[in-house]
Amino acid sequence: ADGIFVMVDIRAETGVAKNLGHPMAPFLYTVSLMHCMPQGMNDGGPGLGMMWGRQKALSMLQEAGFEVEVVEMEFDTFNDCYVCRPRA
Repeated sequence: ADGIFVMVDIRAETGVAKNLGHPMAPFLYTVSLMHCMPQGMNDGGPGLGMMWGRQKALSMLQEAGFEVEVVEMEFDTFNDCYVCRPRA
């Protein structure tokens, strides 16, 4: 299969303790808890929330069959860009 899937997501680590130094962590975890997790649990979903983190994202993308490159964009220090290609 050919093609590229690009995903942009909040730059965070997997696990609350690893995000203690994140300047927006209190706000992001609040929004995640009050909105993202309930929406993500709808219809039996895993309820990951918006602070699921880079490690979990990589794990799930690789499990789905992608080779993943994480790009930290200079102009956007808030998000990571995941460039995903089908594994050969």
